[in-house]
Amino acid sequence: MPTKGNGLAVVVDGDGLTDAEMQGFAAWTNLAETTFLTKPAQPDADYGVRIFTPGREMPFAGHPTLGSCMAWLHAGGVPHDPHVVRQTCQIGVVEIDITGKVPAFVAPATSVASLPDADLSRLKAALGLTDAQVLRAAQLDNGPVWQVLELRSAADVLAIDADRVRWPEFVALGVVGAYPPSEDADYAVRNLAPSSGMSEDPITGSLNAAIAQWMHAEGRLAHDLVMSQGTMIGRDGQVFVSQRGNQIMIGGNVQILIEGTVAL
Repeated sequence: MPTKGNGLAVVVDGDGLTDAEMQGFAAWTNLAETTFLTKPAQPDADYGVRIFTPGREMPFAGHPTLGSCMAWLHAGGVPHDPHVVRQTCQIGVVEIDITGKVPAFVAPATSVASLPDADLSRLKAALGLTDAQVLRAAQLDNGPVWQVLELRSAADVLAIDADRVRWPEFVALGVVGAYPPSEDADYAVRNLAPSSGMSEDPITGSLNAAIAQWMHAEGRLAHDLVMSQGTMIGRDGQVFVSQRGNQIMIGGNVQILIEGTVAL
């Protein structure tokens, strides 16, 4: 269902708005993210985007990238390359492939670092996890900074009580765990303590991109993946991870539900 995903507001004529006006409108929409399309910062790009949660600006985010791209095309945007839309944001140019069944962006470069022992202990205690439940941990940076725990199973991921952690006391926290082979998805993913202020984010392309890059860096991304997210808050999100040469693609369905004019 279209309403089972993650909502996004896209202002297609964002040029001329001040930072305060953008942030104020994002707070008013009260969605996880609101984006503002602008003239691109580089001549070979198609448009620029500013991404805001209700409380702050984001350097990059995944579902706003796909949603902004499809809204730009819906509003009449014509890309320089008919196969690829190029978007500029704070992390640089992000390419979105529009030739497949779903739009997919190239996962940005991600730095992978060990999660400090003190942070790992704090997270396990906060979430009520045992040592045996945590297979791997890392701190990932692809614009946003993520502390990510890979658990022994999807069931362990889904059993976590999201009320145990809140932003800004906790850095954005990702948890991921594998489903049994009989399931439709390969992994369950949850984004806890998001900066939007919600208990968890319904679908997070940037987190899934960081996880995919982490798996790839460790030689664990052997095939295309379906990542399930939003289950515990009544959503039915799916993120599609694939490889195109040495690039990792992050895709998802986009539905345009409402369009109109707002006077600011």
